[in-house]
Amino acid sequence: MRVHRSFLVLAIGALLSAGTLGLSACAQPGAAGADTPVDSAGRPLEPLTVVTATGSHDFMVEIADDDAERQRGLMFRPPLADDRGMLFQFPASGEQAFWMKNTPSSLDIIYIAPDGRIVSIAKYTTPQSETTYPSRGAANGVLELNAGRADAIGAKPGDVVKHSFFKP
Repeated sequence: MRVHRSFLVLAIGALLSAGTLGLSACAQPGAAGADTPVDSAGRPLEPLTVVTATGSHDFMVEIADDDAERQRGLMFRPPLADDRGMLFQFPASGEQAFWMKNTPSSLDIIYIAPDGRIVSIAKYTTPQSETTYPSRGAANGVLELNAGRADAIGAKPGDVVKHSFFKP
């Protein structure tokens, strides 16, 4: 089992606490490509849909697809907007486990199989905690949303996450 997120460089923490890397959405043409939506810090966002018994639920997500981004995650960050998230992408499927160290907001952590099916959900995680939340099954994707969003959209194991990373 791998535990993701390590200590963050203090300089990045200082930038975040100074408010220079906020999360409110806005379009900044040219920041990540002419047609790529970005957040207020210029981080690119991609569309993602979670399909549940209650319908299709659209989010704009940041992508964490390298070791540094996966380790940093949402540490030292203000709460996400309800239509935002972070999608962690791993090159291989396997047991995953996340913790909330240096993460000030409670999150729902959704573990996703390579075909886009939800494996498991850790709901209402404890902020600033070193408790690990295991996937309890093989996953190569992990979606973090504000705590309570999984319940609000009716997400359950077996539901489908649609994003170009997953191959149904």
